[in-house]
Amino acid sequence: MTRATVADDTLGVDDGGSSARVRTGPIDPRLIRHSSRARGYVIVTAAFSAATVIAIIVTAAMAASIVSEIIVDPPARSIAAQQVHLVVLAGALGVRALMSFLHDRYAQRASARVIAQLRNQALEVLTDPSRTSPRDLLARRDHATTVLLRGLDSLGPYLSGYLPALIVTVTVTPTVVAVIAVTDWPSALIILITLPLIPLFMVLIGLMTRDRTARKLATMSRLTAQLLDLIAGLPTLRAMNRSRGPADRVAVLGQAHRRSTMSALRVAFLSGAVLELLATLCVALVAVGIGLRLVYGEMSLYAGILALILAPEAYHPLRRVGAQFHNSADGVAAAGEVIDLIEGADDAPAVTPGTRTCVVAGTPITLLDVGVHGRDGWAPYRLSAVIRPGELTVLTGRNGAGKSTALLAVMGLLNPDEGSVLIGSISVAELDPDALHEQMAWLPQQPVVVPGTVADNLALFGTLDAAAIRSAAAATGFDGVLASLPAGPDTILGAGGVGLSAGQRQRLALTRVLASPSPLMLLDEPTAHLDDVSAARVLDALTARARAGDTVVVIAHQPIARTFADQIIDVGGGEGV
Repeated sequence: MTRATVADDTLGVDDGGSSARVRTGPIDPRLIRHSSRARGYVIVTAAFSAATVIAIIVTAAMAASIVSEIIVDPPARSIAAQQVHLVVLAGALGVRALMSFLHDRYAQRASARVIAQLRNQALEVLTDPSRTSPRDLLARRDHATTVLLRGLDSLGPYLSGYLPALIVTVTVTPTVVAVIAVTDWPSALIILITLPLIPLFMVLIGLMTRDRTARKLATMSRLTAQLLDLIAGLPTLRAMNRSRGPADRVAVLGQAHRRSTMSALRVAFLSGAVLELLATLCVALVAVGIGLRLVYGEMSLYAGILALILAPEAYHPLRRVGAQFHNSADGVAAAGEVIDLIEGADDAPAVTPGTRTCVVAGTPITLLDVGVHGRDGWAPYRLSAVIRPGELTVLTGRNGAGKSTALLAVMGLLNPDEGSVLIGSISVAELDPDALHEQMAWLPQQPVVVPGTVADNLALFGTLDAAAIRSAAAATGFDGVLASLPAGPDTILGAGGVGLSAGQRQRLALTRVLASPSPLMLLDEPTAHLDDVSAARVLDALTARARAGDTVVVIAHQPIARTFADQIIDVGGGEGV
């Protein structure tokens, strides 16, 4: 199963995928619950909003006093007569500008901290084997990559723009309407009647945007998964002269992403125009009523000017919410996905690590009817075998039968749904994971190569003996690779082993494992990317380790591995569904 397939199944809306869980509410309360920084941010933003509403009312009152007195009372037209009003007006405008500056400065930093906190929590869940099994991680990794990187970064506009606008709406709008009601109740009545129209249109637009946002996130995840597959397999595709084959699929996904993005943008522009027009007409309706009452002398000039100045301030927060809504939709969806991931691990049955210890050297490993149930059935299914020290054991079977899963169960990284794994007479589930892992060497299908020197990667899991490294390098052919590198062991490698070919990375990882003194060696496709001669040399070295008393388990598809095996275990899966 390719990564793109996993992403499609994970994100499918129709099958209850994660995109179907997008929240429709303006604020997901789980965000406040899971992020302490988000709670502090809401409190500080509310304080800024309180100061802002005071500054707005004082500004409107001073401006109305100055204008009405200048028009009605000629002696009050001098600067000296209006000195107090002007000073207070300047102070209120200064406070409002200062609050805006401080909020913008604080909002950017606070949103970055909230995003980092959520990302760290999600990464802790994904990297903790007791909360996310390696099998679950394999199914989630492509979707999680999209959400934690590009998706979660979109939470910034929500925290710095949309959420403050909501808080301002809750504080500013009711206060302003109350002040207008005291000054001119007909204007307040008009505002109260017309104000719900804006949230109503926002709800209707939000229902349209929700599905488009979900489709946009889904197509982005599929495109990311396809590109990751393409990049990972590009050396193989080039070697087989098929590097242009996936281009059509990537182009189709790119067009789907473009269509979903443009669909969301069309709704965004249309909704923005509708909300602006609606708010403008509502303010104009208030202004017409004030003008008519002033003409017929039914209200004072001060009250009319004050209500006229405050009327736009009653609608302004809702206009800001509408303007920020579409910018924040991606972030809200991504935040919901991250919180679903965190809570999904919290809701899962807690796995308490064992505390017992055992000596792996010279101890047989027994698999008793081991079965792991996945999305495609059982893999493996009722696997029973005894892996003895001093023997080279080879696991074979069709793709997806559960060979790698069986090794994960031996390492204690995955708890079987049925059966158990025993080291000696002790279940792996009862063993202390750290103490167990110190006694084993593990080579996955995709070896870990971190940025740094070749020497750093050879000593990635602990300092190794120099003589053991030379002997292992000679067996794997990595000594020739070192001789060809410009700086030898001091050559700098990039992330994922950039600077080495796939075969050279495999030789590096094999050297690291063979040089390890661990009595238990688990290797998943160790001869991948190697020619027959190199594969035979590696298997010779593994056989020598087995003859020295170590327990060596190899997953292999190549027929050459069978000729070296002391025991061949055929792993069956997909049965008993």
